[in-house]
Amino acid sequence: MTGKIWFVGAGPGDPDLITIKGRKLLEESGAVLFAGSLVDQAATLFTPEGCDIRDSKDMTLDEMTDWLIAAANQHETVVRLQTGDPGLYGALIEMTRPLTAAGIEWAVVPGVSSAMASMAAAGETLTLPEVTQTVILTRVAGRTPMPPGEELEALAAHKTTLCIYLSITLLHKVQEALLAAGWSEDSPILVVQKASWPGAEKIVRGTIKDIKRKCQDEKIASQAMIVASPTLGAADWPDLIRSKLYDPTFTHRFRKATEKQND
Repeated sequence: MTGKIWFVGAGPGDPDLITIKGRKLLEESGAVLFAGSLVDQAATLFTPEGCDIRDSKDMTLDEMTDWLIAAANQHETVVRLQTGDPGLYGALIEMTRPLTAAGIEWAVVPGVSSAMASMAAAGETLTLPEVTQTVILTRVAGRTPMPPGEELEALAAHKTTLCIYLSITLLHKVQEALLAAGWSEDSPILVVQKASWPGAEKIVRGTIKDIKRKCQDEKIASQAMIVASPTLGAADWPDLIRSKLYDPTFTHRFRKATEKQND
């Protein structure tokens, strides 16, 4: 009998943000393949003594798959530890197809994405009533092209929250796309490097016009989330439209309205 391979989301960097299920699997694992260039190695501290731990940063996709298959032939529980969530900008399907073909059982444990961790670090919200109810997770075209219709300028035209991954070295393209989509150069931008990483997190607030310079001043050139959103800075707005769910005039199946709605 071969073992089972678990693709576990390690979260954005802070080892405490891995899920309880993910940590339990690490504690039971016989072998762990972790993304050393992205995942804080402290996450591997949850593994038992004698666990076979391998950093994948110097491996090709085929080498990683071969390693996982070999490990599954020796251990009941094998973990592929990935940054954030395994299904977002990871090679999940490329890695699982050979496992399925080899008859090896696998499953996914979701993780906290850096988009959520970045907004949490900055004390911001992704959505606000009657401001935006939509979040777009995307990136700028680099070595990996964007499919037709998914260019940043086209997505930015919706004027919703944009969480832009893997694009800090292309920040000038982000600026150009937002401006071309009709955003004002004074629109707020948030950049968070290494969100939640103990002692390494950097938070930079600016506008489309000055965010690149501010990031250069902070020497941010990797592992950073870019957020453009009409919700940024809402904590300091003089007025907010309140959520209907908690409004005293709103009735739902758990609570009856205590006040009448004004016409």
